[in-house]
Amino acid sequence: MKKDLLRISELSRDEIEGLLRRAIELKSMQKKGISHQPLAGKTMGMIFEKSSTRTRVSFEVGMMQLGGNAIFLSPRDTQIGRGEPVSDSARVLSRYLDGIMIRTYSQEMLEEFAKYSGVPVINGLTDLLHPCQVLTDLMTIKEKKAGLRDLKIAWIGDGNNMANSWIAAAARLGFELSLATPASHRPDSKILEEAERNGAKINLVESPLEAAKDADVINTDVWASMGQEEEYEDRKRLFASYQVNSELLTAAKSDAIVMHCLPAHRGEEITDEVMEGPQSVIFDQAENRLHLQKAILEKLLG
Repeated sequence: MKKDLLRISELSRDEIEGLLRRAIELKSMQKKGISHQPLAGKTMGMIFEKSSTRTRVSFEVGMMQLGGNAIFLSPRDTQIGRGEPVSDSARVLSRYLDGIMIRTYSQEMLEEFAKYSGVPVINGLTDLLHPCQVLTDLMTIKEKKAGLRDLKIAWIGDGNNMANSWIAAAARLGFELSLATPASHRPDSKILEEAERNGAKINLVESPLEAAKDADVINTDVWASMGQEEEYEDRKRLFASYQVNSELLTAAKSDAIVMHCLPAHRGEEITDEVMEGPQSVIFDQAENRLHLQKAILEKLLG
């Protein structure tokens, strides 16, 4: 039976921890020059309705390093962009491919595609969720800190797809998650309620300093995501006090690490000083997209 990766909430604690361990092992193997190609002869399709740097390059390179091939598919190049039903595209493409990664706007479109696909489907990002990025971030924290369960992780900014996926991760792994967002831009209420029913330790506040107090990890993202360009100026004013800067870091633990999933608008949600400072692990985090996604590909397509 095929296995998809659409939401972190669909993974068990053991599955998440297994992916993190395997990603760290694969990273070590690559650094040592050990060839590992369990996906030789396999091909993954990558459907991009939203453009990307890190998602495309990390999945494409990861697939090649594992011995397989990856095909980039944009709406301009396929019938998906010309109105073909998602169910038809899913059934056709899954007869050619061994797996499909989709980066799109609608979670509903992704889930409909997965329903009709005969091969594993991976959520490369939707407006609701970004599971591959948060799994990567968990891997990065695991590398930098002794463990995850006893940590306080702070999210500063928009209650967006990243915040939603962090909430799901907190419900599975048991760390404390403190989210500082404006009242008008809180995370998805259904995801929050589900996580709280599952015993997640989540604090939802409006003050960035309150969220950052004694935090082990400070995490942020852009204030206006792709598709929200028309809201940019309004969001810039609304989120002005949610900047990750040196003052905010003084509220966190002295050995706190700073994360950002990129691309960053330097001088807006994060300052140059922090991004280039000694507590930043942002570029280690970006590198780890490759290794974590190789772990996902190996598990789902292997």
